[in-house]
Amino acid sequence: MASDPDIFPPRLYLVTPKLSAASPFDKALAAAIDAGDVACLLIRFATDDPAARKQIVRDLAPLAQKVDAAVLLEGDAQLAARAGADGVHINGNGEAFERALDSLKPERIVGVGGLATRDECMSVGERDVDYLMFGWPDFDVSPQDVREQAQWWAEIFNVPCVAFARTLGEVEALAEARVEFVALENAVWEDPRGPAVAVADAQKRCVGALA
Repeated sequence: MASDPDIFPPRLYLVTPKLSAASPFDKALAAAIDAGDVACLLIRFATDDPAARKQIVRDLAPLAQKVDAAVLLEGDAQLAARAGADGVHINGNGEAFERALDSLKPERIVGVGGLATRDECMSVGERDVDYLMFGWPDFDVSPQDVREQAQWWAEIFNVPCVAFARTLGEVEALAEARVEFVALENAVWEDPRGPAVAVADAQKRCVGALA
């Protein structure tokens, strides 16, 4: 397949494990963040303590923001505004989504995932959202379904598309689907070669799929 100069490879969207503290994960993030074209870091939390969450963001955000990667928080719009994050990721089209739009837009990013139907995706896509995500670490969705949903969205709609890859082996198919971003979690952090090698590998796959 000949490359198209008007088609760009997807950028990487890194999803953290659920964290109760920034350390020792901060070392893995520091290694990963410079290894590829990382557009976004999504921070997930394993603690409900507001002070602990705020400290995690303040410790990790500079590592991503120094390379101009956006820092998003899972489901916590209030903390995003208070801790200097760039926005929030919301799963589902409910009250949390409405609160995020009301409190963060237009200054900050609001991304959405976990939508059950195409009608729901189209309805949300008409709102002031920055992206739709297909797939998620906690969702039991097959790679084929993620690819098909993401490809449908990417081919028709202007709102950017994020597609979640559970393994590095899924990256090429998502890049071929013309998604704008490929999201990765354990495929990076649990790679025995280390997170930097994993990110570089993912980057190579994104580019190679469209070569």
